[in-house]
Amino acid sequence: MNLPIDTLETLQRAHLERLKASYADVLAAHKFDAVLIYSGHAGVHFADDQEASFKSYGHFVHWTGASHHQHDWLLIQPGSSPRWYYYAPEDFWHLATPAPQGVLAEVLTPQPLRDTGWPPPRDLSARRLAVIGNLEASSMPLGAELNPPALLAALDELRMRKDDYERHCLFVANQWSLAGHDAAREAFALGAGELDIQLAYLAATRQRESQVPYQNIIGINHHAGTLHYQHYDVDAPDTPKSLLVDAGHSHAGYAADITRTWASTRADPLFERLIQGVTDYQQHLISRLAPGLDFIELHQEMHRHLAELLIDTDVISTSTEAAMESGLTRAFCPHGLGHSLGIQVHDVGGRQRDGSGAPLPPPAADPALRLTRTLDAGMVVTIEPGIYVIPMLLAPFREGPQRDAVNWAAVDRLQDHGGIRVEDNVIITSEGHDNLTQGRPVAED
Repeated sequence: MNLPIDTLETLQRAHLERLKASYADVLAAHKFDAVLIYSGHAGVHFADDQEASFKSYGHFVHWTGASHHQHDWLLIQPGSSPRWYYYAPEDFWHLATPAPQGVLAEVLTPQPLRDTGWPPPRDLSARRLAVIGNLEASSMPLGAELNPPALLAALDELRMRKDDYERHCLFVANQWSLAGHDAAREAFALGAGELDIQLAYLAATRQRESQVPYQNIIGINHHAGTLHYQHYDVDAPDTPKSLLVDAGHSHAGYAADITRTWASTRADPLFERLIQGVTDYQQHLISRLAPGLDFIELHQEMHRHLAELLIDTDVISTSTEAAMESGLTRAFCPHGLGHSLGIQVHDVGGRQRDGSGAPLPPPAADPALRLTRTLDAGMVVTIEPGIYVIPMLLAPFREGPQRDAVNWAAVDRLQDHGGIRVEDNVIITSEGHDNLTQGRPVAED
């Protein structure tokens, strides 16, 4: 899973040198002399002294990999070494932040800050300074510009294409996540409930809940039909039939996002057939990934495969075209095929035009689609088709003119199974693609 240290350092150094050159080009194009990036800080709960969970701002993490650093700053000024001001107060309440080491210390010139607040004013003397982060405009240094939209869009664009260092980080995150999914499946087979499955996942991936890239979804039976199910039942149901686990891992700031669905020995045989069907066409969709492919077209192809599977399993009895045009397939799968993946789970840049940064909204029929671009080498995407029995979405068809097109007896049998989702993480390469969830890390071929 891990590269030799010298190989990893070479990849990380190349990553930082790429960012230095790219930022210089972007800043020049937008007529800024420097950019100051704030990592952010946690807020406290209302009328309380406890902080909410926190993650550092993505453009800060892009350079540092420090996904939980608060009150840090990164100053990028072409012609000078980048400076990382890391917050390290003298404190006996909390463990002090250690100084950056290795390649990060070599390239980013770390300087400790003993107090919250801005870096020294003498370091912010650039004539035209952009400041990026969750800050108040009234607090800006004289002449600085806060969150310029065009500059942000250009920096978002830099994160769309991952280099070899980022690809390795994503691969490692995937391998840890797969270990967690194995532990979750084993716990389910032994009769565990949602909370104990979550704890088994965290133990196998060596994470605290505050470290996962997004809240894990652990849904047994009908809970799997809530797309972002957010609870963990303490007790297992009397008759466990299905388990959906959508859970990841974060490595050096880069996220894995993997989903698997399993049937128990008490599941309806139709549910097992549907899991296999979704898995088969998910792999077919992955095989289609290559530079130049319009992701919206692939999303529409997902709906075609979904219609064909529902027809083949006698869940619906209509033509493929009618199932798609009527919205029936969207009632069974209301989310998009996938999204960009990187530092953020739903990574930036997925809905903007290459080069211009102009918005590229999803089709009106698919408002949840988070990736609307033509694929290019270096992009990392998720491919996550699904089938769900969600009563509120199926109700119009049960009561409307398409009622006879649905096998409601089969739907009713499946309702307490919730749903199915199968998700892998894939990088687009110049030759086609590489499945990070199933592949090998860069530089170990």
